[in-house]
Amino acid sequence: MLIALTRPVSESLAECALTHLERVPIDLDRARHQHAAYEDALRALGVRVIRAPAADELPDAVFIEDTALVLDEVAVIARPGAVSRRREPEPVAAILSQFRPVQHLVAPATLDGGDILLVGRTIYAGLSSRTNEAGVKQLAAHVGVFGYEVVSVPVRSCLHLKSAVSQVDDQLLLLNPQWVPAEVFAGLEYLAVADGEAGAANALRVGDALIYPVHYPWTAGRLAKRGLEVVPVPCDELAKAEGGVTCCSLLLNTPGG
Repeated sequence: MLIALTRPVSESLAECALTHLERVPIDLDRARHQHAAYEDALRALGVRVIRAPAADELPDAVFIEDTALVLDEVAVIARPGAVSRRREPEPVAAILSQFRPVQHLVAPATLDGGDILLVGRTIYAGLSSRTNEAGVKQLAAHVGVFGYEVVSVPVRSCLHLKSAVSQVDDQLLLLNPQWVPAEVFAGLEYLAVADGEAGAANALRVGDALIYPVHYPWTAGRLAKRGLEVVPVPCDELAKAEGGVTCCSLLLNTPGG
């Protein structure tokens, strides 16, 4: 069974950490309705949703992906690059420990889960404003014993690696070539985002379907033309906090759930 860990939208969401976007007003009720629709989309695809405890004092807590990398063998608990987010991982680690052995990154490492793209046994790790070389090195030490290769990827002009690229099929990536070098992903095909939709490379693959932002219709059309099932969700309010569809859940397989 596939499980998705999610976390409620915090009362303090408007105070979120921003790197590449200007701060604009966020409608909290609308953000919460969009997050509920996202969880409903996961359930409709057969995913069991487990909510971590709310943390209204932590503005970015809804973006739970950044707290960990979950593999079949282990959960590696991240150390977020933004100091304001350093208290987010521990409650998530407590839940993950019920399903996986847990390892922690420690200072001087910083790493956000949004900078990690898993493709088969290769882990692409983005070097960004939130993830440093020490974080990638520690991650490689934790996962190398299980046979994973870690490949560093420079990220430019966006928050996280998965702002620029995500996996949409076994051998196909959705990618913004202005934000991440396509040649890093040798052996994989990529589909470029549509013109005018720079942030459209973030898609959440769930089985054979893609949970995908409704506000990127042209790129959604490209995905559909490739024969991919696109499940549109409203998430433009959360996007004001630099959030995407992968950010709002941690997916893990578990026998019987």
